[in-house]
Amino acid sequence: MAKKSKIAADKRRREVVARYAERRAQLKEMLRHPETREEALRGLQKLPRDASPTRLRNRDAVDGRPRAFNRAFGLSRIRLREMAHRGELPGVSKASW
Repeated sequence: MAKKSKIAADKRRREVVARYAERRAQLKEMLRHPETREEALRGLQKLPRDASPTRLRNRDAVDGRPRAFNRAFGLSRIRLREMAHRGELPGVSKASW
């Protein structure tokens, strides 16, 4: 399991990204026009660093593990395997041939 502080920081960062998403989209659109480009760049620089979606890290929904993340389930490979073996993931079964 990830440290609680890392999970909390990730949650806070996601809230900041959501809060500034609309403003970032407006500024990004302004970048496309030469006459408003400098103003848009200054506006983007004034936003908090954590407002950028590239600073988000995909984490396991259950325990916050940052590595080996599976997007389809929102789980790490370890948690995915455990839950699949216990039958907690509908439609997922162990392969056999």
